[in-house]
Amino acid sequence: MEFLTTLGLEVHTELSTQTKIFCSCTTEFGGDPNTHVCEVCTGMPGTLPVLNEQVVEYAIRVGLATNCEITKYNKFDRKNYFYPDLPKAYQVSQLYAPICQNGHIDIEVGGVTKSIRIKEIHMEEDAGKLIHDPWDDCTLVDYNRCGVPLLEIVSEPDFCNGEEVIAYLTKLKSILQYTDVSDCKMEQGSLRADVNLSVRPVGTDELGTRTEMKNINSFKAIARAIEGERKRQIELIGEGKRVVQETRRWDDNKGSSFAMRSKENAQDYRYFPEPDLVPIEISDEWIERVRGELPELPDTKKKRYLANYGLPEYDVDIITGSKFLVKIFEEALEACGEAKEVSNWIMGEVLRLATDTSTDIEDINFTFANLGKLILLVKNNVINRGTAKEVFEKMFKENIEPEQYIKENGLEMVNDDGAVREVVVSVLQSNPNSVAEFKEGNDKVTRFLMGQCMKQLKGKADPGTVNVVIAEELAKM
Repeated sequence: MEFLTTLGLEVHTELSTQTKIFCSCTTEFGGDPNTHVCEVCTGMPGTLPVLNEQVVEYAIRVGLATNCEITKYNKFDRKNYFYPDLPKAYQVSQLYAPICQNGHIDIEVGGVTKSIRIKEIHMEEDAGKLIHDPWDDCTLVDYNRCGVPLLEIVSEPDFCNGEEVIAYLTKLKSILQYTDVSDCKMEQGSLRADVNLSVRPVGTDELGTRTEMKNINSFKAIARAIEGERKRQIELIGEGKRVVQETRRWDDNKGSSFAMRSKENAQDYRYFPEPDLVPIEISDEWIERVRGELPELPDTKKKRYLANYGLPEYDVDIITGSKFLVKIFEEALEACGEAKEVSNWIMGEVLRLATDTSTDIEDINFTFANLGKLILLVKNNVINRGTAKEVFEKMFKENIEPEQYIKENGLEMVNDDGAVREVVVSVLQSNPNSVAEFKEGNDKVTRFLMGQCMKQLKGKADPGTVNVVIAEELAKM
């Protein structure tokens, strides 16, 4: 029996505000446990929350960037549940009037464009973090994260497979970074996804019983979790058992999920309007101001790059998919005006060195304009491409200034034809057997001769010039 998979996502992103959603505590990641806290975010009796206006501004920004309608009159609600990481025993969220509704994000998978509907985006506060200590067989609680502002972005169940999910998350992450609302560092919990999944036999319209896998914080883990849970549900049905609606935790190390608790419905949380916060009224003027301040978003930037620079679509997809690669591209391009060369260096050396050094793209810290300067040094025959790659590696790791480094280390290209010819003649005289092989019709021997010449020239000559001189000198023999 064949099965269809239906998936929906609830994506939580921590916002890059300086302070928490309802108090003035810092949102900075890290810090000693329970030091970024106060009476408000730990829910002490008699305290009152004060809404951080920047959170509302960021929510409007994300809503407009994802084609949502902005709810002009929206309010907060209490979501009641007891769990050790929630000191108030309730979470301030939005159920009845979320700030953004009815949006969509377009993705492309296998050359096919698909629109993924966004049901809603709502503001809420984050909970603390539980740290399980196997040594002492206990669980510790760090409340630093309590009250950090979150946006929860809820999709409709429009996904059919993990590939579509990853394409959506990749696009959503780039939108959040482009709009400067979140750093989206998944390893720090700034971007997390809950995956709702069900299966049903092909030919049936009624959706199967869904499960929810909570707080998966890497794309690879999400893809593995989807495939693992899909197989688990199909196996249950094949054995004549039923799928239970529940919340499950994905263990990426074990490659399997385990049940956490039965899946709650909205009524189980006993939602009611938050009595300590007034409703929010958002004016048309506020919405239009935010819309006018939106940056150029990934899809628009991609179209412009393709139209203006004639770059391969694959390269443009990679570059515009990351706000940080865009920054490298545009600052280097401004310095040299060579769009294709900048793209080639990013797709080649930048990404290679990032991978080799396990550097996240957003943590690359060389001066991006220096890449443009390096490209001009190659174009103007100051250095050759081989030397440029060596200089760039130094620049990537130590942020050196390329022109100064080249001068200090004597890396300028040998442009004296006489000096090049002198080295070529010396190499040919030292390798009579290779010259004889060439005369017998073995053209491949010129590669060896070329290598010997470049070795003596310490890689500082133009390979094209050396090749021409080798050919001229061989013709004389």
